[in-house]
Amino acid sequence: MGGERLLNVGDKVFYPMHGAGVISGIEENEVNGVTKSYYVLHMPMGSLKVMLPVDHMDKIGLRDIIPKEKVEEIRQVLADRPDRMQGSWNKRFHANLERMKSGDILDVAAVARNLTLQDRKRRISSGERRLMDLSRQILVSELTFVCESTPEEMMAWVDEILSKHSVT
Repeated sequence: MGGERLLNVGDKVFYPMHGAGVISGIEENEVNGVTKSYYVLHMPMGSLKVMLPVDHMDKIGLRDIIPKEKVEEIRQVLADRPDRMQGSWNKRFHANLERMKSGDILDVAAVARNLTLQDRKRRISSGERRLMDLSRQILVSELTFVCESTPEEMMAWVDEILSKHSVT
């Protein structure tokens, strides 16, 4: 996002590992005797309120939401063959977690696809299931803003694309 750009109330942004949200305000708060400015980010998925220090914006990976044209790339990632993941569930979990931390929505879509299809084939671990649910929620949160739709409609869209995969 670049550290120089100031955000405004109403800006729609993506926060890695949390999803898309709207800047709902800017507040001053005192922590350890130091007063700092914070962006208040309202995350509609889960009704979460996150406060992000204005002076650390370049370190936290916040970015603008994707342009509508990128939705087709997400559709393609969801429709593509899943990655063949090798190793223990723990190794797969950490590899998927790193992809999600990147903040790249195409990586998040790939994690959602891979884990959803793996779970359909053979039940995944509870840790991977939480990561699958989180990746799907993060993906849907951004698609909801980009497509100006509801979370339910966007989840149905994701599920429809994933349902076209054969389970082998």
